[in-house]
Amino acid sequence: MKPIIAIVGGFLGAGKTTLILTAARLLQQRGQRVAVILNDQGDDLVDTHYSRCLGVACDQVTGGCFCCRFPDLIEAAGRLLEYQPDVIFAEAVGSCADIVATTLRPLLRDHQHLFRIAPLTVVLHPQRAFDNPDLDFLYRNQLAEADIVFERGDSVGAWMDRLLSGSELAGAKTLDIDYTRYAEAEAALAWLNARVTAQAGPPISAPMLVGPLLDRLEPQIRIVHLKLFTQSDAGYLKAALTANGQDPIVQGALDASPSVSHEILLNLRALSDPESLRAIVEREFAALPAQLTWQNVQCFRPSPPVPYHRSQIRLTNRPKVAARSLK
Repeated sequence: MKPIIAIVGGFLGAGKTTLILTAARLLQQRGQRVAVILNDQGDDLVDTHYSRCLGVACDQVTGGCFCCRFPDLIEAAGRLLEYQPDVIFAEAVGSCADIVATTLRPLLRDHQHLFRIAPLTVVLHPQRAFDNPDLDFLYRNQLAEADIVFERGDSVGAWMDRLLSGSELAGAKTLDIDYTRYAEAEAALAWLNARVTAQAGPPISAPMLVGPLLDRLEPQIRIVHLKLFTQSDAGYLKAALTANGQDPIVQGALDASPSVSHEILLNLRALSDPESLRAIVEREFAALPAQLTWQNVQCFRPSPPVPYHRSQIRLTNRPKVAARSLK
């Protein structure tokens, strides 16, 4: 039987990855095979590394949303077919909207010979509303096209049964979205992805290394979403923040033994200009009790979306903001 592709959307920090990985575990317990496609504007994704640590087959689409990188989505799904999955969850970028017209309906039109297409799920953000008009614009448009809305506290099992039943129409709603306004809203965010190798002397545990780092970063940045992943010979640790003033959600080896070498990944989305964001991050990393090697760093504003399958959209008067590395 053909595998199901289930796209999960929702705003940054809504809990998309948590929902998908919880569902993956439950489906595996039912004897089904699950794979995941992660998506991001940049490279070096925390969620890809975390999913692999949990033993979930995964692939990724980087450098843009599913809508703009649609052929990459198809290629990633094709690669995952070797695992013979029953379900492939595809997690959309947290700032992405207009998924039905640009991704779901092209899947339904052109790729039903390979996949069954599930309804679009959008995860409700716990904040429910944003005081920033750009963030609120993105979030409201995401909710407006949902076939299914999932809220924290809902039954994951009941959601899966509904999603995978085949009884609900997929892609029932499309947006009449202003792409100039959409591009402006996405460009309000600075996007930073970094990979750093830290050689500590003396050895230090991951919580003692990155805990103070998060404490120093948090008051200096208007955080929209922060994910940090660190791995050493003592195990992995993942920490996430979805707003300022919160305690991070931490998973992994909280009691890890001290280690010399730590590989740190940081994915940070903030209301900031990229130059200021990068300067803050580099300064606070430099305060770590370790010798650092910066393996990769990207800091940029997202480029205006140019959907692969919505060429009729006229992107006039687009803000001139291009994704760029600030190496």
